[in-house]
Amino acid sequence: MGTEIKATTYWDYIQVEEILALQSGLEGSDAGLANEEVLFITVHQVYELWFKVVLRELTSARDLFTAPRVAEQELSGVVERLRRIATIFRVATEHFAVVETIGTRAYLAFRDKLMPASGFQSAQLRQIEIMFGLAESERIALGPPGSHLTALHAPGGGSSPALARVEATMADTPTFKEALESWLARTPIDAARQADGKFDTDPDGFVERYLEAHAGVVARSRDHARAVAEGASDHPEKERARLEAVYERERAGVEAFLRPGATASEGAAPADRVGLVRAAILFLETYRELPLLAWPREVLAAVLEVEQAFVIFRQRHARMVERVIGRRTGTGGSAGVAYLDQTAVEYRIFRDLWAVRTMLLPADATPPLRDGGFYEFGVEG
Repeated sequence: MGTEIKATTYWDYIQVEEILALQSGLEGSDAGLANEEVLFITVHQVYELWFKVVLRELTSARDLFTAPRVAEQELSGVVERLRRIATIFRVATEHFAVVETIGTRAYLAFRDKLMPASGFQSAQLRQIEIMFGLAESERIALGPPGSHLTALHAPGGGSSPALARVEATMADTPTFKEALESWLARTPIDAARQADGKFDTDPDGFVERYLEAHAGVVARSRDHARAVAEGASDHPEKERARLEAVYERERAGVEAFLRPGATASEGAAPADRVGLVRAAILFLETYRELPLLAWPREVLAAVLEVEQAFVIFRQRHARMVERVIGRRTGTGGSAGVAYLDQTAVEYRIFRDLWAVRTMLLPADATPPLRDGGFYEFGVEG
């Protein structure tokens, strides 16, 4: 006998009745709650559902990069997942406008129920940060060292599902950032075909040629700015000295970025690996029009899009909190709005992707490749 196929209803598939019974907070039913409290609970439950989807998409994108070889056609899947994450953050950001319909006095009527609970105890948001690649050393402490994990303990100090989730994600390595950088480190930078059909790469030579081209662009910009300033300044000598210092800092900054040397901190990737990853990012952004670099460059654009959406989400969260409760201490004991603002500034994971924008050159100033045809379609490496 075959398996009987059961008819499905919308309410069974979505589990509508179960979902609608979950807005009671600490009470047995939501019947006695104010509309504002039910709204507050509902919006945060929606956030947790979105976070679940983000975490799944981010983990699957990470897994694609952990393969020894990432096929070109798989990169489109990574881009699709990253753009979905960015879209979710943009949509979730708009939800804060709904929370802002709760007036301050209406919120204060039930706020004490939350103490000492805090949005910081959202395990899934912590998991997203960890999976993206936020280092423990970069996390803003709520108090003594390790307090961000202590906050996830159950009342009385025991374990909790939230703590178990976060610890599991901490053990689930590599992070997305680590997997992405491992893939970037394999980028064929300035590759050239050899007579035997094989190819070699020249990352060091690319960096040297790029630094030389960049220095030329900086010198031209400096000379132009100096010529303009000399005709408008009452103290041309001081202005020349100021401009010299400004443009020298710009040139030196690019060199330090591409030649990190021994500046890698303890526990970070070796300095030569850092430089290789940075050179790969710069290479992909510089020669973005070449066919075989199109999807890798789209990956970087999608990563940047996600981080920008995440930063805006944090900033919007802070403004919502300030609008509803001002600068009160958070229910969990944090500095409230000040803490949220700090996370929006400090929790930047893909800093090198942003930094590269500072050093990109005009198309006509970029150094020529040794074998540009290597990156055309139909060429095997």
